[in-house]
Amino acid sequence: MGDKPLAGQVAVVTGSSSGIGAATARELALWGARVVLAARRHDKLEEQAQAIMAAGGEAFIVPTDMTDADDIDALVRRVIERYGQIDILVNNAGIGWQRSFVVTSPEDIVRMVTTNLLGVMRLTHAVLPGMLARRRGAIISVASVAGHVAVDPLYSATKYGVRGFSLSLRRQLQGSGVSVSVVSPGFIRSELTAGGRRLMPGPAIVARAIAGLVAHPRREVVTPGYYRPLVLLEHALPWLGDRLLRPRRTQRAGTAQRRADTESTTPAP
Repeated sequence: MGDKPLAGQVAVVTGSSSGIGAATARELALWGARVVLAARRHDKLEEQAQAIMAAGGEAFIVPTDMTDADDIDALVRRVIERYGQIDILVNNAGIGWQRSFVVTSPEDIVRMVTTNLLGVMRLTHAVLPGMLARRRGAIISVASVAGHVAVDPLYSATKYGVRGFSLSLRRQLQGSGVSVSVVSPGFIRSELTAGGRRLMPGPAIVARAIAGLVAHPRREVVTPGYYRPLVLLEHALPWLGDRLLRPRRTQRAGTAQRRADTESTTPAP
């Protein structure tokens, strides 16, 4: 264990039943962390935990619904009861969206914001006091390139929010011993992007970036790297982004039936 940079540290990874979360849990375990897997799907969590333990790592599962405040409190309580502390928090749980905002139900709006943003805030708020008391900890939140480049009113709003929350918290905690970082992935091969036509890298590229941020904290990492020029372009020339991302078809005013396919939008990463 001595040659592993995260040996003995306790890492909580949300949304770890598949995709980026599962890859991150495996990566942190390889680095020596004791990994807590949190997500809704108990059977998938068991599969990931078994894979980690078969590779010689340590894994503990806590089924958690990030839209439920009681579940979030229970997650933190169970981890503290088992390990005594939380050293690393990876806020990864999230859902994607590809429908026109005008046809999105109020219930889906609440679900998206609660899962992608409010859950991040609640869990960070619950974990932070212990980290501050020990003057040590790492918080990494998974945002998106869609948190830089506005592609979907609902999804982008939550990811802009994750970035704003994390970067502001980072400034507030300077000198505290607790690092706060953001990872903003572009299109990554996962359940959220299943069926997409473009070639996409696997979630391991994001997992490695997250592990690197635990060991060597930075403000933000955009990955894969070929998305960085796009982010810079959006910030420097937003009008160009307006042109490039203009819908191919617009909704007709006054139409009797509003359908999601009346507007073609870029799928959110």
